[in-house]
Amino acid sequence: MSDRLLEGLDAFLAFAALEKGLSDNTIQAYQSDIEQFTIFAFKKCRRSDWTEIEGSDVSDWIYELSEGNLSNATLCRKLSALRVLTKFLLSEERIERSFMELVTGPKLRRKMPSSLTIQEVEVLLEAPDLTTPQGLRDRAILELLYSSGLRVSELCGSLLQQIDIANGAIKVYGKGSKERVVPMGLQAVLALSGYLDQGRPGLVKPKTGSACFISNRGTPISRKTVWALVKRYAEAVGIEKPVKPHGLRHSFATHLLTGGADLRVIQELLGHADISTTQIYTTVEAHRVKTAHDEYHPRSKGDVSL
Repeated sequence: MSDRLLEGLDAFLAFAALEKGLSDNTIQAYQSDIEQFTIFAFKKCRRSDWTEIEGSDVSDWIYELSEGNLSNATLCRKLSALRVLTKFLLSEERIERSFMELVTGPKLRRKMPSSLTIQEVEVLLEAPDLTTPQGLRDRAILELLYSSGLRVSELCGSLLQQIDIANGAIKVYGKGSKERVVPMGLQAVLALSGYLDQGRPGLVKPKTGSACFISNRGTPISRKTVWALVKRYAEAVGIEKPVKPHGLRHSFATHLLTGGADLRVIQELLGHADISTTQIYTTVEAHRVKTAHDEYHPRSKGDVSL
C-alpha cells in the first residue's frame, strides 16, 4: 500500500474514533474493508493516491469479490465503508470529487429476522442449572437478552454500576457509544439478582473488575462464550432451528410488536438510529398474520387452480 493511501486511511480512522466516537467494532470493520480495497487499488489498478481512484476501480473490486462466496450483504457493507470514507476525504479536501458517485452495488434483500416462539423462549430460559454459579449466570444472560433486547456486545460490556436493580433498568452503550436506559422485566430482575447474590461471587477472582458477567476465569465474558452457551442450551432443550444471541433480540422485538407495542417504542428500546431498521419487524408480523390466516381460516383452504 502506498504512503498516500495509508495516510488517508489513518486520518479517517482517527476521525471515526475521536470525533465521531464510533465503536471499536465499527472502526475495525471499516479498517478491514478499506484496507482490502486499497491493496486492490494499489496492486491491481496501480493507484498510489486517493485522487487517482476511479469508480471503475471500485466496480472491478466488487466484481472480483462477487466471484467468491461473499454475500450481497457483505458486498454492500464494503461499499458503505467506502462511501463513508469518500465523504471524509471530500470534507478534508483530500479529493475533489467522490469516486463513488456512479458506483452501484448488488441489491440487498433484507431477510426477515429469525425469532423464537414464546413457548421456545420459555423452554430455553429454563435450561440452565440454577444450582451452579455458571447456571445462575447463564440464566441471567438469557433472561436479559430476551427481556431487554440487548446486543451481545452490550451485554458483554455491561458493568455493575450500569445496573439499577431497584428500578429494574440497565444502562447500555450501543453502536457509536450511544447511551440508552433499557427496562428489565420482573423475571430478568429476579434472575440477575440471583446471579449477583449467589452466582457471581463464586466466579470472582483476585483481579476481577467490575464487569457484570464474568467467565470461569473471572474475566469479562466474551461474545464467543455467549454465542456458545446460547447454542448449547438451545440444542439441549431440542430447539431445532439455529439459535443465536441476536435471535433473542429479534424475539424480544417481535413479541413486543405482536403484543401491541408501538414501533417507535421498539426502536428506542433496540437503540436503532433509523426507524427503517425497526420496520423489518412489521414484515415479520405481517408474515405471521398471513400464515395464521392461511392455516386457520376455512376459506383459505382448497385448490385455487382453475
